Amino acid sequence: MEQIKEVPIGDVKPYENNPRDNDGAVEATANSIKEFGWQQPIVVDKDMVIIAGHTRYKAAKKLGMNEVPVVVADNLSPEQVKAYRLADNKTGELADWIFSDMNAELSEITTIDMSALGFDETDMSIAESWDDDGSLDDYVEPKKETDDTFVCPECGHEGPKKEFKK
Repeated sequence: MEQIKEVPIGDVKPYENNPRDNDGAVEATANSIKEFGWQQPIVVDKDMVIIAGHTRYKAAKKLGMNEVPVVVADNLSPEQVKAYRLADNKTGELADWIFSDMNAELSEITTIDMSALGFDETDMSIAESWDDDGSLDDYVEPKKETDDTFVCPECGHEGPKKEFKK
């Protein structure tokens, strides 16, 4: 079994061909680390190149941390490293929220700012719209902007972007 060890953050190297743009998740991940501590280490290869945990690495840098927890996965072949790097990210995309259960969980969290952890108003309104029996109340999915249309965040009016010049 691999051991978790603390290493200087400067020893950890991001993978130069990381296939994920994770910059949008860094702030929420940093807030998560501040709130809960390190509950999941960064996984690196034998050369200390990140396999899984680029967002945690960036969050640690943002927080000014000098050391980070890592697991060295030196038992993986180069092909397995590439496959695991992709699988680690893809598997999270395959899961769906059970909104009635999410609502129940969120309703019991009263002292932690969930918006700081990436939950936005849309997440909260979707969750609040689900009844305890798992049925959807009156929730209406907000309209999404497309390349040629704009949806006003105040009134919900949708029209060509040219109508909404700044």
